[in-house]
Amino acid sequence: MIVLFCCAFIFPSLYSAVWYILLILLVFFGLDILILFSSTTGINAERITPEKLSNGDENSIIVTIKNFYTFPISVKVIDEIPVQFQVRNFEINRKIKNASQDEFQYKLRPTERGEYYFGNLNIYVSSPLRLISKRYKFNKDQMVPTYPSYIQLRKYDLIAFSNNLFQYGVKKIRRIGHTMEFEQIKEYVPGDDIRTLNWKATAKKNSLMVNQFQDEKSQNIYMVIDKGRVMKMPFNGMSLLDYAINATLVLSNVILKKQDKAGMFSFSKKVENRVVAEKRTSQMQKILESLYNIKTNFFESDYSRLYVDIKKHINQRSLIILYTNFETMDGLHRQLPYLKGIAKNHLLVVVFFQNTELYQITNNKADTIQEVYDKVIAEKFIFEKKLIVTELKKYGIHSVLTQPENLTMDTINKYLEIKARGIL
Repeated sequence: MIVLFCCAFIFPSLYSAVWYILLILLVFFGLDILILFSSTTGINAERITPEKLSNGDENSIIVTIKNFYTFPISVKVIDEIPVQFQVRNFEINRKIKNASQDEFQYKLRPTERGEYYFGNLNIYVSSPLRLISKRYKFNKDQMVPTYPSYIQLRKYDLIAFSNNLFQYGVKKIRRIGHTMEFEQIKEYVPGDDIRTLNWKATAKKNSLMVNQFQDEKSQNIYMVIDKGRVMKMPFNGMSLLDYAINATLVLSNVILKKQDKAGMFSFSKKVENRVVAEKRTSQMQKILESLYNIKTNFFESDYSRLYVDIKKHINQRSLIILYTNFETMDGLHRQLPYLKGIAKNHLLVVVFFQNTELYQITNNKADTIQEVYDKVIAEKFIFEKKLIVTELKKYGIHSVLTQPENLTMDTINKYLEIKARGIL
């Protein structure tokens, strides 16, 4: 219309025609307003969220829109995403037929635990004329809590029933000897260990009989999470603390499926979030709620407090899986006396992390003197991590050096290895 009026300034004969065109446009505007705003319930929309979000995983958010208009509509969906995601350009455009329903979903990946508040679900509706839009608002101030990764918990649920998890890429564990928890006496079949022959039963039955053993059950397994400043290091948007929390949740489920007792606690300046090792049906819910409330701090963790607390509260020999991070040998040596003290009475496994960014530096080609220096220092830190593993092994302390994304699988594999070897 602006262009036509400009042309009418040059060609005055067009002036009257342009006004007629403007009048027709205003009529269509009025018609568009009438058909959109005459109905008070033109559409109905709903945002369907999970009961809780899974931290570190892709979570599906479903949006359903019902069209009550008698004509097809075009909609623009602008959902007010929780502030934690910092999404400022969310927009989805859809076309919905008359008197029909449309459903679609989008995914969100939270990287921290806590309460996530959604704002309005804004739906802008346009008729086929596409001259104006009418805004509808739904689901204001909807809160969804974000818990440790229960999606991983479901993914690895069957992992507790087998030590040979080829489908998950877990290495096969070679059994060294056998555990000594008696299960039953059975007839000998080729392949049974002849060292388990039961001579008294063989004499009575007049055929070879062997003792059958099973993995020892009801052993105490404690997962200890360091929530000091060393666990605040980020990786793919999540801190090492959150990776440790997700791994603890999944491993607890595996432990309970193996008929062992799962417990956990966290520590920094003091020991908190304690769940005593048990194998009740409510144990997983207790662990989940405790993990949800763990918050990191920026203090250096007090390992002397950890040693005293374990000595005071854990009297039975237990498997203690400690999630922490050591960057240098000096950092290890400051805490080594306490780790050795814990390892005297318990089977201690120290889980710490590889710095994957250092591997990226070492894999890049060095073109300048500064890049050569950076590459040498990175290789030094990588080698020092391997020295830490060797140093811990020297004092009978098991260790798992892993990348954050492989933490869950590596810790489960270590637990199954310990069970298979019967060293607890």
